[in-house]
Amino acid sequence: MTPYKVIVVDDSAFMRKIFSDLIEKDPAFQVIDTAANGREAVKKITRQKPDVVTMDVEMPEMNGLEALKLIMAEHPIPVIMLSGINEEGMKETIIALESGAFDFIRKPSLTYSQHIEQVGDALLEQLKAAISARERRAAFRAEEEKRQQQKAESVQPLPGPSNVAKLRKPKTEPVKRQAVPPKKTEIVVKKPESRIEPKKEKPASILSKSKHEAAASQEITVSGASTANSSEQRNGFNQIVAIGCSTGGPRALKAVLEKIPGDLPAPVVIVQHMPPNFTKSLAQRLNSFSSLEVMEAEHGMGLKAGCAYIAPGGKHMRVTQGPGGRFSLILSEDEPLNGHRPSVDVLFESLLPLEALKRHAVLMTGMGSDGARMMKRLYDSGVCSTFAESEETCIVYGMPRSAVELNCVSHVLPLQEIAAGVIRAVK
Repeated sequence: MTPYKVIVVDDSAFMRKIFSDLIEKDPAFQVIDTAANGREAVKKITRQKPDVVTMDVEMPEMNGLEALKLIMAEHPIPVIMLSGINEEGMKETIIALESGAFDFIRKPSLTYSQHIEQVGDALLEQLKAAISARERRAAFRAEEEKRQQQKAESVQPLPGPSNVAKLRKPKTEPVKRQAVPPKKTEIVVKKPESRIEPKKEKPASILSKSKHEAAASQEITVSGASTANSSEQRNGFNQIVAIGCSTGGPRALKAVLEKIPGDLPAPVVIVQHMPPNFTKSLAQRLNSFSSLEVMEAEHGMGLKAGCAYIAPGGKHMRVTQGPGGRFSLILSEDEPLNGHRPSVDVLFESLLPLEALKRHAVLMTGMGSDGARMMKRLYDSGVCSTFAESEETCIVYGMPRSAVELNCVSHVLPLQEIAAGVIRAVK
């Protein structure tokens, strides 16, 4: 098998050597060239067409962020950012993720050989994920275009003098993905066979309320409604939205949060897989785009409607209800779950006993399956709604796919429709 071609970009010759050696420990990858700054990188990428690029954030002449924007505009390929831990580097890394970078790796500490090896393992994992995601997305696009082409041809009238031009048109114009009807994202939710109770079957239309949601709302008793009203009186809200994401998450969160109004009658709690310190920069960046007040969560912080809380890197986040009925956040450094801290499953599990709240769970782009198992339990317990990002817009279709395969998703939506779906569910 021909190895995948990599270009390493860093202004330090020493770091270029370290990363090149780490990458070529895996025979699946070959470093075909290196570059000392963004300007040199763009030229070499244009000429040599690598499969993936590692890009330092801070460099002279042209930094990694400027180079990334040119690459995404002219030769879009997976780019993994190499970030330092200083504040400016973290801010630029967050912007890079919004601008199309696949993911990022923190540069290793050169004083600890073990840390260098850990970074190398993480980098190889990211490279493999980036290649896999690119190939999967290419296959998905090809299949969609083929399906639309076949559909267009199947509805053509018999050839005639007046129909020749119409018959030829689908064969000469490429099918645009934007033209695919929204219903295609719902194929996965038409599998109720594994459900025992017919009332929880999922519908054919993502634009209408699911039977699962309708059944859940019909089962609310007078006492249950009273509990919800009581919660609203104490907290100012009786609903909560929980979101989980990983690779590709910063860009997805921006797309969702900037469309949610500031008067959303519910708090939004978020787990984004990210190292310590970076989540603070992420929260600050998202706060500049969103009408919601977005912040990094703190231990004991009370929840408020119209606010979004991002779990700090390196800490699990749970929602709890105190003796007075108030809802607040609990942070901990318990062992990682599913290899992650914070973990989406930990957040979702904390919502299970909070029956006084109408709960809405969302899973978006990300590797692995974190969040899917507890979304299944929430769904089975009668949670109001569950959402998963569809494959067509996911950077990595891992976490949402795991939830879909567990038959616990009420709505499968492309990224650009998730905010509207959440708003409809909450209001």
